[in-house]
Amino acid sequence: MPRVWEVPVHDSTRVRDVRVAAGAAARHAGLAEDRVAAAELVATELATNLLKHAGGGRILLDLVGPPVPAYGDERVSRVQIMAVDHGPGMHDPAAALRDGYSTTASLGAGLGTCLRTADDFGLHSTPGRGTIVMARIASRPHRGSDGPYPAPLPAWSGGVNIPLAGGEFSGDAWVCVRTADRVTLMLADGLGHGPLASRASSAAVEELRRTPHLPPADLLRRLNSALRDTRGAAVAVAQLDLQVGQLSFAGVGNVGARLRRGDSWQGLVSRPGIVGTHLPTHLPQHQETWSDDCLLVLHSDGLPSRWSPGPAARAPSSLDPAVIAATIVRDASSPARPVRDDTAVAVLSPLPPDGPS
Repeated sequence: MPRVWEVPVHDSTRVRDVRVAAGAAARHAGLAEDRVAAAELVATELATNLLKHAGGGRILLDLVGPPVPAYGDERVSRVQIMAVDHGPGMHDPAAALRDGYSTTASLGAGLGTCLRTADDFGLHSTPGRGTIVMARIASRPHRGSDGPYPAPLPAWSGGVNIPLAGGEFSGDAWVCVRTADRVTLMLADGLGHGPLASRASSAAVEELRRTPHLPPADLLRRLNSALRDTRGAAVAVAQLDLQVGQLSFAGVGNVGARLRRGDSWQGLVSRPGIVGTHLPTHLPQHQETWSDDCLLVLHSDGLPSRWSPGPAARAPSSLDPAVIAATIVRDASSPARPVRDDTAVAVLSPLPPDGPS
């Protein structure tokens, strides 16, 4: 079962805790020691920035696959480090990435160091709402890999997974896999909390990895058998066929899905039930047209059903999907009232023409 780490950062003593958690996450992912050191460095810089510029926040660490499922390497874990705050925000995020820029009496090299060190980096800040900074550290300090799929598909994914009350395991899980010209995004919410819920959602992830060619409704039927010796889970599955520009969706249980097309949003409806214990006899599969102005959000019920898309999710942009997911969670919570349950949000969007930033 995958570990997740959440470290609140409200005073300088927690910076060391963040560094230790980043090292543990990197070793859990099997990274070489130089990349472990890179994860520790980035996490330390982000935690320090939270105290200097936002009055505190939290660091989320997770093990994720590559944002672009291009080479069949979904099992290659990388450490995702996410700094989330409800601080004053930045009026000029681009300037903050330049070495020497600082709003405090410091060298102004923190975010620039993170940008250079990380394999993937993303930032979004809204004055008055706060800032999200994301960095991923992979097993090698360069992009690209030989694999069975020589060309990446024009779509990428990302997400966040936050355990209830700082738990060691989250009962939620998400994954994005590729087969040929199709990308499948799945989010599973295991019943309850803790290791047993995590076991159910992890079993769903493993089954999808074994059968990524199945359409969403057929996959849910397959998952129903695979999860019978677990607590069961609510599951949403979206499959994007980029060759024909079509998104197929099916879901069971209390999981949410919204599709943005241009400026408008629509909900994708799941059927009542529990995968693994009570699967509906009829599983409708919704078909939607997919275009370059679309964005898909899947989320567990830890996110309020009436969440409002913020600036990061409303407009077409080149933001990393994981950053969009984190802003959705951040804007639906507050420093006083963090997530009310295990909470996972996964986002699928078209890949910008220039590729990941």
